[in-house]
Amino acid sequence: MPSETIKQRFRRHPFQKRTIMKNIVILISGRGSNMQAIINAAIPNVRIAAVLSNSETAAGLQWAAERGIPTGSLNHKNFASRLAFDTAMMEKIDAYQPDLVVLAGFMRILTPEFCARYEGRLMNIHPSILPSFTGLHTHERALEAGCRVAGCTIHFVTAELDCGPIVSQGVVPILDGDTADDVAARVLAVEHRLYPKAVADFAAGRLIIEGSRVRNSENADAARFLTA
Repeated sequence: MPSETIKQRFRRHPFQKRTIMKNIVILISGRGSNMQAIINAAIPNVRIAAVLSNSETAAGLQWAAERGIPTGSLNHKNFASRLAFDTAMMEKIDAYQPDLVVLAGFMRILTPEFCARYEGRLMNIHPSILPSFTGLHTHERALEAGCRVAGCTIHFVTAELDCGPIVSQGVVPILDGDTADDVAARVLAVEHRLYPKAVADFAAGRLIIEGSRVRNSENADAARFLTA
């Protein structure tokens, strides 16, 4: 029987395109609703390597553990300084070899050393339309300022609080009679859609940091299509 040709062999055993999984470590401080949204999205080519917290009682840890995801915690109160805690947390994170570290309600101000360690691969979500209303109590402050819209911002993290290149933003209306809780609930629903999309874009290599801006190649492709 004649030996098969390379072409025939390829038909029987076609080369498979290699899938490169991205390791994601998520940091939380509480229930981690954005963490849950990201995990529930089952993003292609994303492996949730671990969910870590600065509180051993964070409800999100149990939720993740019940789904077979490695979890861990370090209580920041047990460390003499912010840098000492961040150093220990970095060691814990690095054990999972993350491609991206996602802050999902991680209520800690990070040291410059932490931010530098994960520069370009540290992502956060903030409940305001940055650069407005950095810090806490964003919805109360938006109401006090008479804003007609509120929203959220996903950005890469830098040493400056709630700054860094913006990945995406979502906007919701502020209605007459709204309380801060009303606005928070409306914004949270947008967060749960926006954050998984940002992680998916990162995993697919679509996010390109150019100075203080982030270019999404998916948007560029769409623009080229529309103007063709």
